[in-house]
Amino acid sequence: MELRVLQYFLAVTREQSISGAAQSLHLSQPTLSRQLKELEDELGKQLFIRGNRKIILTEEGMILRKRAEEVVELIQKTEREISSTDYAVSGDVYIGAGETEAVRYLARAARQIQEDYPDIHYHISSGDTIDVLESLDKGLIDFGLLFGTADTSKYEYVNFPVKDTYGILMRKDSPLASKTRITPQDLWDKPLMFNRNTRDGDVLMSWLQKSRSEIHIAATYNLLFNASLMVEEGLGYAFALDKIIKLPEGSNLCFVPLSPNLEVGMCLVWKKYQFFSKAVQKFLEKFLETIS
Repeated sequence: MELRVLQYFLAVTREQSISGAAQSLHLSQPTLSRQLKELEDELGKQLFIRGNRKIILTEEGMILRKRAEEVVELIQKTEREISSTDYAVSGDVYIGAGETEAVRYLARAARQIQEDYPDIHYHISSGDTIDVLESLDKGLIDFGLLFGTADTSKYEYVNFPVKDTYGILMRKDSPLASKTRITPQDLWDKPLMFNRNTRDGDVLMSWLQKSRSEIHIAATYNLLFNASLMVEEGLGYAFALDKIIKLPEGSNLCFVPLSPNLEVGMCLVWKKYQFFSKAVQKFLEKFLETIS
């Protein structure tokens, strides 16, 4: 499977037609059709359903599109790293991060580097632990900001010098809004919303003193902003970390911490034995200096 053919395939999925893709690629339509047919023959699967106006991806085609995008992105990232000169430190730093105030430490390190190395550029992608680790393992990002502890068999890591505090995000007209602290018993009969990573036996479920099957889980989420909208519409109570959602004056939402108090630490992780470009190495050195 050639990279060139994968790029042809992605062009077809983008244009949703072979004729449109052929025009954007400056190829003849018969040439592009032949390349795509050879790709389908190589894989032994039909990738497109060819309609009158546009093509539709089969299930196998959707799988290939996702993987092809990752392959092309990784190759482009590698080319940018290799093309950096030996004399000037330049290039890109890719970081995946969950929603937390601790991102300020990453920004602080980047700002301090900026004056000496203005040609280093930073790319932050937001997501939960599942998203971040998937991108890290595929080599699409250099670092991941994770909550809790890291798998030391796969990753190097350094802990942040701060912790985030768990609480409940709720409407101000909720029955629990007048409390200064929320206990596990307060929530046992309420519709709850968790991050999608929450599992029996982890810190949240241990604090709650219940299993998932014993409570009413109204929804799960991976980004708290979306959960806050569901809370605002009255769907339920969301477990959340403090300082993520900035509640403006006049908001009909409030955040109430838990009792007993529940905090979670964070760490910056990267793959073991990973080769770093000069730009990535400079960022890591400055980050370690910043948190020390």
